[in-house]
Amino acid sequence: MSEKLKGNILVTGANRGIGLALVKQLGETPGEEGHIYACCRDPQGPGAQALRDLSTQCPGKITVVKLDVSDVDSISSAVQTVSRIIGAGGLNLLINNAAINRPENPAPLSACGKTDMMEAYETNVVGPFLLVKMLLPLLQKAAEMDSTLKGDKMSCSRSAVVNISTLISSIEKCPETFPIAQMYPYRTSKAALNMLTRCLAEDFRRHNILVTAVHPGWVRTAMGGEEAPLTPQDSVGGMLSILTSLSNKHSGMLLDWEGNTIPW
Repeated sequence: MSEKLKGNILVTGANRGIGLALVKQLGETPGEEGHIYACCRDPQGPGAQALRDLSTQCPGKITVVKLDVSDVDSISSAVQTVSRIIGAGGLNLLINNAAINRPENPAPLSACGKTDMMEAYETNVVGPFLLVKMLLPLLQKAAEMDSTLKGDKMSCSRSAVVNISTLISSIEKCPETFPIAQMYPYRTSKAALNMLTRCLAEDFRRHNILVTAVHPGWVRTAMGGEEAPLTPQDSVGGMLSILTSLSNKHSGMLLDWEGNTIPW
């Protein structure tokens, strides 16, 4: 049974592509039941103009927050900002969307170096890890609200972490996906994100916090390229539909934007 997304929602990498589409569709939800914290590295820069415009179009529903997930001080500052605004309300949903791909596709072995691997891991794995760790008290607050009514039922409207992953992170699917795009730093960092998802799911069951990884599809973004078959709007529409139906049985899984299970 689907449950409407509501409450306090934080999205990283919110100034373009999938992140911007997430904020847009969440912001267009009627009513005052939700507030979105849209995070990006440079909220005042030219790359965040569309996000600033969106915030203006949805008054009272979107707060733009400065956050560089590769910088621990920036993460700490963003968490303090969000905590101060939320107060006792708790954080209902964290969507770890921010990610980088180094070097440019197809990123074969010959083109990849230590810096590429380390930067991808720092942004795609360490950033989400630190953000979840620092936001845990807010996620716990949300999970504990109305606990007598909700019991041990998990959902994205109660308290959840959704990590945006990818099909090419699947070790089992590697023989199928590797010839298309080697992408050593990106795919290995996302495989590590999958393990982080699994670990957090096991750790957070006692708090009734759901943790799931989602593959958004091959999307027409700066990273996905113009050949990608899915628009950000279509991908996000599918993902949000899936998120409303997630429950205990989905915690610790990797799903695609249509709800299909992807093997680790």
